[in-house]
Amino acid sequence: MKQHKLMGALAFSGALALALSGCAADTGDNGDGGDNGTAPVETKSADYNPQERENLAQGGEVRFQLTEIPEQMNAFNGDASANTTRVASWYMPQMMLMEADGTPYKNDAYLDAWELDTVDGNTQITFTFTDEAHWNDGTDMDWTAIDATWKANRSTDEGFTPNATDGYKQIASVEQGDTTKTAIVTFDGEFAWPEMPFLTGIIHPALADPTTFNEAMIGDPHPEWGAGPYKIDEFDANSQYISYVPNELWWGNEPLLDKVSFQAMDAAASINAFKADEIDSVEVTSNDRLEQVKDMEGIELYRATQTASTLIQVDADKPQFEDVRVREAFFKAINVDQQKEIAWNGLDYEEEPAGSLTLFPFQPGYSNALAEAGWEYNPEAASALLEEAGWELNDDGIREKDGETLTVVYPIWSDSPTNEALGKALQAQQKEVGIDLQVDVRPSTDFSNDYVSKNWDVSSLRFTSSDPFGAAWFCQLYCMDMGLNLSGVQSAEMDQRIHDEVESLPTADEQTAAAMKLEAEIFQDWGLMPLYNGPIISAVKTGLANLTPEPYVGMDGFGVQPVENVGWEK
Repeated sequence: MKQHKLMGALAFSGALALALSGCAADTGDNGDGGDNGTAPVETKSADYNPQERENLAQGGEVRFQLTEIPEQMNAFNGDASANTTRVASWYMPQMMLMEADGTPYKNDAYLDAWELDTVDGNTQITFTFTDEAHWNDGTDMDWTAIDATWKANRSTDEGFTPNATDGYKQIASVEQGDTTKTAIVTFDGEFAWPEMPFLTGIIHPALADPTTFNEAMIGDPHPEWGAGPYKIDEFDANSQYISYVPNELWWGNEPLLDKVSFQAMDAAASINAFKADEIDSVEVTSNDRLEQVKDMEGIELYRATQTASTLIQVDADKPQFEDVRVREAFFKAINVDQQKEIAWNGLDYEEEPAGSLTLFPFQPGYSNALAEAGWEYNPEAASALLEEAGWELNDDGIREKDGETLTVVYPIWSDSPTNEALGKALQAQQKEVGIDLQVDVRPSTDFSNDYVSKNWDVSSLRFTSSDPFGAAWFCQLYCMDMGLNLSGVQSAEMDQRIHDEVESLPTADEQTAAAMKLEAEIFQDWGLMPLYNGPIISAVKTGLANLTPEPYVGMDGFGVQPVENVGWEK
């Protein structure tokens, strides 16, 4: 839940999603529609029907879908996905909230104080929990939650498998203040991103043990370790279903809804479920899906800019991709413009080139690191690189070396026609240079396990960012053993350079500039590359307000809103 970026698979919008703690991963399908003679449709930075609580009715139910309910239910764990975080957000504490532009503020139900200061040259954050704040098992919510969250996320050397160590590893100490309700967090020196740590979550102190942290929540959400306005009512891993009802232990504003549920389903099932009034919202970020709902009555279409990057990566640990020249050839054979045309067909959308996984083109400090690395769509150069690496064309137009054909497996965790078209286009692009790319269609519910176990040679997915502090999460993207980027090109040498050349700089602006420069070098290892960002379009039943309060969903930009404020207009 702290993630800047989370992972995800290409699913409805062309990409499955992972979360960057700042970021996450998931699946989805997105695309640029051609000019149909009409004026381009406005894509807002956030579009989620924001409403004050007094405008909303008490009661009712909301039924959501998602691509999968992952096996790993601990949203802080490195094997978690954007879906993990989405599910967790409804029964775990939202200690900090964010405006759509990423401006953080404290949740008054949990915190009496959130103070930033510099003491003796060290950045210091003071958290003071409210007297009422407690976990579902009765444990008081106090400084031990901050301490446990720090210790579980500061390093991989102590047996924990965190989603990201950024921000936490710079902390020198967590101490109790005047009372147990106050935690004093002291960094080693001045920290450039003081808003970042603990931004959207904390863990129950029971998870401060490595084995418990890594294993206890596999297939088990442990509702007793949660806290908030809703509690888990039903959880069925086999049927991929979870529901929530108001939590009688909650001490804050009364939740507006009587019930909230999530059902995992593939792309075709989700659009059919929406049309059959079985769910209340569905992503329609492709022309084929948009066409199916455009004439429905009683719905609204919301259209926002995604804080996500659709990317493609290869597994350098696989023998086909051990040679950097083969990896470079693979990427230079990708026609990104064609991929965008397919993904955004009929959506009247365009954007600046997505040349970074650190920043979005609309953010200050952005530069096209991919272009600076030397990437261009160039099949002739790709073929020359493969020849140089010893891969010769056979009679079938596929390259061979030492009796092995250059065959790679590319899973699509979706039944979306747009994703199928994207896969076939990529297959044809690679065939042009002699690479045999085998498209393997799989259920979206297999994504997390397949991704973590690297049951793929090439994968396309989406990294979704939870906040605008891109360079703050640079290590999560590009350091070894982080679990998000699984291209296998990371190295101990680059880890050290990230520390020395980015993380050690004193200001956010300096770190951002250094990260953009170093990212261009990292791209030259040819392990992964951004394709596009894209819009997100949702079809929603009329009257549903304060959509997507969870991180990584996208309709409200970087926003994280109180889940108790989601409801139906009066």
